[in-house]
Amino acid sequence: MAASLATMVGCSWMQNAPKATDIPIVGHHSDLRVEAVRSIKTIQVKRIAVMPIVEDPGADKAIADGASESISAELYSQMSLAAGWEVVPESDVADQMQKLPPPTMANIRDVATALGHALSADAVLYGSVQRYRERVGVDYAAQSPASVSFKLQLVDVSLKQVVWTATFDRTQKALTENVFNLVEFVKSNGRWVRAHEIANQGVVEAVANLHDSLNLLANVNHFEAGSYEEMKSGAQRFRSEHQVQGAGFDSE
Repeated sequence: MAASLATMVGCSWMQNAPKATDIPIVGHHSDLRVEAVRSIKTIQVKRIAVMPIVEDPGADKAIADGASESISAELYSQMSLAAGWEVVPESDVADQMQKLPPPTMANIRDVATALGHALSADAVLYGSVQRYRERVGVDYAAQSPASVSFKLQLVDVSLKQVVWTATFDRTQKALTENVFNLVEFVKSNGRWVRAHEIANQGVVEAVANLHDSLNLLANVNHFEAGSYEEMKSGAQRFRSEHQVQGAGFDSE
């Protein structure tokens, strides 16, 4: 059934496309690889700082301008929208980063750990972008597809240990290369997407995995959602059990 439906969509598409290989899809979850320590469920993480993403100069040279800033912004937004942890305000992170050595691939974990200590965070989420190549062409006729690769890591500040690592690597492919991935084809409206769309999807998948990996059930008893505009800007407020009880709220 899935193969027949994919064939019908593909035939209809090819009538208007320059060639069959111009039928795009975005990818699938196997593009995200995750490693975590066995004890990750026992680690207490209530307050997390998100450090700006850095570029890996030793990786693919195809890193478009603004790549690290784009991924950093989406990462902070998704972390702020997820319940179960408190995210250190972005402005506090920016202020503290001014007092630390510039992060490089050689010192990035040490800088992240120092940042966590300075901000009284339990953990720091940091990472690097290895590839951020923009598509060549337009929505429905791309000469080459967008491609993104980045790595995220969570360091336990007290242990100075990386407890979770996610590596995302995705290049958009044509539907004819994988006719069974019809869902992603529909999600992208049958077009060739931009690099930031692939990157954002990778961030969403990575944050969801991190959220599932940690034991967050004991962290939050009260969630103050705020307004829609606050949700969009990542300004939601989470209260831990200690904060709720201290403020006079019922913890149940």
